[in-house]
Amino acid sequence: MTPSQETASGPAAGPSRRIVMATLGAAGCAAALTACGGSGSDDKNSSQPAGAAGDALAHTSDIPVGGGKIFEDAGVVVTQPTAGKFKAFSNRCTHKQCPVSSVEGGTINCPCHGSRFDITDGSVKGGPAPKPLPSAEITVTGGSIELA
Repeated sequence: MTPSQETASGPAAGPSRRIVMATLGAAGCAAALTACGGSGSDDKNSSQPAGAAGDALAHTSDIPVGGGKIFEDAGVVVTQPTAGKFKAFSNRCTHKQCPVSSVEGGTINCPCHGSRFDITDGSVKGGPAPKPLPSAEITVTGGSIELA
């Protein structure tokens, strides 16, 4: 057994950090560690958005009227159901926590099992999702949309 395969208490259960780093590279490890990190919530299946308050998401002109845009890094979908009216929701389906993949035809759509959510209020329009998408707080100042 090599030193990288042993710990103070005996053989390691999985690959060493050195092996993981060599395989994934620094950026891959940072992403993997971020994915493993907790949100500070006891609810491991929380579908609440993960972005930070005050983060500029987009310009209002980036969000089509009657549609929306998904912001994966912030964990939200921003919609504009009618001109000048902006809404935001978690980007995680309430069925199995899959990330939603599109905003089309007045719905936010999950590719995993076909759930669809209304762009106006996040309510379930179809599929196995048991509840609406949680809303996210945003502020619109001038032409800028930010997480609240």
